[in-house]
Amino acid sequence: MSLTIRLHITNTAQLHSTIKKCHYRTKFKTKPIYHSNPFAPYLLIHKEMASLSSPSNKGSLVVKSSLIEPDGGQLVDLVVPEIQRAAKISDAETMPKVRLTKIDLEWVHVISEGWASPLKGFMREDEYLQSLHFNCLRMKDGSVVNMSLPIVLAIDDEVKERIGVSNNVALIGPNDDLVGILRSIEIYKHNKEERIARTWGTTAPGLPYVEEVITPAGNWLIGGDLEVLQPIKYNDGLDHYRLSPQQLRKEFDKRQADAVFAFQLRNPVHNGHALLMNDTRRRLLESGYKNPILLLHPLGGFVKADDVPLDVRMEQHSKVLEDGVLDPETTIVAIFPSPMLYAGPTEVQWHAKARINAGANFYIVGRDPAGMGHPTEKRDLYDPDHGKKVLSMAPGLEKLNILPFRVAAYDTVEKKMAFFDPSRAKDFLFISGTKVSVQF
Repeated sequence: MSLTIRLHITNTAQLHSTIKKCHYRTKFKTKPIYHSNPFAPYLLIHKEMASLSSPSNKGSLVVKSSLIEPDGGQLVDLVVPEIQRAAKISDAETMPKVRLTKIDLEWVHVISEGWASPLKGFMREDEYLQSLHFNCLRMKDGSVVNMSLPIVLAIDDEVKERIGVSNNVALIGPNDDLVGILRSIEIYKHNKEERIARTWGTTAPGLPYVEEVITPAGNWLIGGDLEVLQPIKYNDGLDHYRLSPQQLRKEFDKRQADAVFAFQLRNPVHNGHALLMNDTRRRLLESGYKNPILLLHPLGGFVKADDVPLDVRMEQHSKVLEDGVLDPETTIVAIFPSPMLYAGPTEVQWHAKARINAGANFYIVGRDPAGMGHPTEKRDLYDPDHGKKVLSMAPGLEKLNILPFRVAAYDTVEKKMAFFDPSRAKDFLFISGTKVSVQF
């Protein structure tokens, strides 16, 4: 099977205007974010912070990905052990039932494997309010973990009435299978307008996740402690890519990674992406790391209709490794099971937080992460630089090293992808990831 990537180029005037907007300067912290880190000069931080002097002791640094603690100190695993499964199923069959949508099931998958650690179920009201208003959760010891997106389960009046005074409910999947149990439940009001406004910063019509999930949802939210009866599988030929945080951490250690840098996509890899990822590894090596591993981590849950389908993306990612564009020995391709909300700077915190739980200590962030065009106006919904800036300041993400996406473009002189040089801007053609089409 052959695979080609066709790149649609904007006109030159639009190119220069776009690149001018994307080019920005960063200054650096006076100390590393997570540990004694020789890569600190490349870390994105707020422009008002002081410039970093040359790092020291770069040869003495030893890091294991498994030593990067998940949020809360312990990775959550909510899948019931096989020896307990039969008893749990019998118990669940006696409980009131709550039916899950396909996207609800994706969130069950996310919670059960520990991507949202320390969260142990769908949010109760106190967790929901902290997430919605503060983008974080306060732990019992007073520490704070990032939790920028409410992870909630909605029910309607009929289901609420059927639950009655029960303390526990069984969760039924879209295919009528018994998925799990929600224990010690709490039911509270679902204020949709407030949730939408605070998550997206707008209530304009046409937000994909809102129209698919929130608008048709019930007027109540149900939270509780989650037990999942068996690992979530989709049987779509891609389950072998769906590595849990625990599996990823084991693989990083197996490969003796001393740094893990994560890159998320919801569209195909193009040559600009490959240049960025290979250059990031080169810079890590030059900075004293011995074996940095790339986690190429495409989003695998709900996406809007005009995004490239997951199976096509995974086939293309596989081809990128097969052709040696990325080194399979130092690259892990896996699916991140979360749905996509297109909530910009609010959502990109979730993307970064989840990779901490998977063991990554570097996160590459690009222009307008998790963003989209405004649904009713001809402009971006979010400022394209705000995602990067928010990540540098977000509470609970201090131990994660943020790497800004360097602007890559096609160099018409060298006839290859290269990092943009503003001193000869006329020689470059800008290629956007959203302007890539894939053909087989």
